[in-house]
Amino acid sequence: MVIGIDHGYYAIKGANVCFPTGTAVYDYEPYTMQNVLQYAGKYYVCGTGRQTLLKNKTANDTYYLLTMVALAQELRYRKAAKKTGIVLAAGLPLASFGREKRPFREYLLRKEQPLRFLYERESYELFIEEVKLFPQGYSALALHPEYVNGEPSVLLVDIGGWTVDLMRLDNAVPNAATCRSLELGVIRCIDEIMEQVRRSTGLSVTDVQIERVLNGNPCSMDPEVRAMILQHGRIYTERILSAIMEAGFDLKAIPCVFMGGGSAILKRNVKPQDGICREIYLTDVHANAAGYERLVGQMSKR
Repeated sequence: MVIGIDHGYYAIKGANVCFPTGTAVYDYEPYTMQNVLQYAGKYYVCGTGRQTLLKNKTANDTYYLLTMVALAQELRYRKAAKKTGIVLAAGLPLASFGREKRPFREYLLRKEQPLRFLYERESYELFIEEVKLFPQGYSALALHPEYVNGEPSVLLVDIGGWTVDLMRLDNAVPNAATCRSLELGVIRCIDEIMEQVRRSTGLSVTDVQIERVLNGNPCSMDPEVRAMILQHGRIYTERILSAIMEAGFDLKAIPCVFMGGGSAILKRNVKPQDGICREIYLTDVHANAAGYERLVGQMSKR
């Protein structure tokens, strides 16, 4: 079975599941076994908010543990056997793909086979047969080739938790020389809003509240604070558009595909006066993971 996983800074996404990257470890059984991974004699409560930023995802076992949880959730969603072989498909930013590909593959594909663990008291025994790695962002377009067909040049903007990854495609092929990675992800936006609200009103709103307001979802909140959050959503959008232009991309000249968790924020805040040539929004947070699976399938057919 092929399972794609998008290892984000803010959230882990499969083709069908999504949960925050936060984890809490316990030596003894916690009060509830919901979202609890049992592995190597310890209990890990996963999905408890956002973890501390870890730029090098292979520095500790956190993302390995989160991968187990994602596999378990995907197998459960697909009503698949809990004892099976897995081809794990994952991704890396194209700007650092060559540098990180080997260590990340070794991180995910360990000698420990089969991989045995319990998730929410259910036992899993998985044999990771292979790990396939693909460029983030570009892989999502495997699901939507219509976005680039017929366009000589398209800019892909993947707005993630910590970085905004830029990639220009010429005749539907990534131009590696144009790849840029900007540290302007949604986490930066949310942290700055939390601090600004605290300074202005004395209130300590949560990152989940801010995220809901930015995405246009209902949330009980002081109208003044809501207005402040929405105002900063526009400021954040202006910062990203300005940074893209400063990186050498003319948004008024080539179409732009916005994707990733932050694309919904831009969709609500981009205005006609921004003068973007043509904007396309791929707001499905599962797009990368599903794209990885599609690419593995295409490789298998060939």
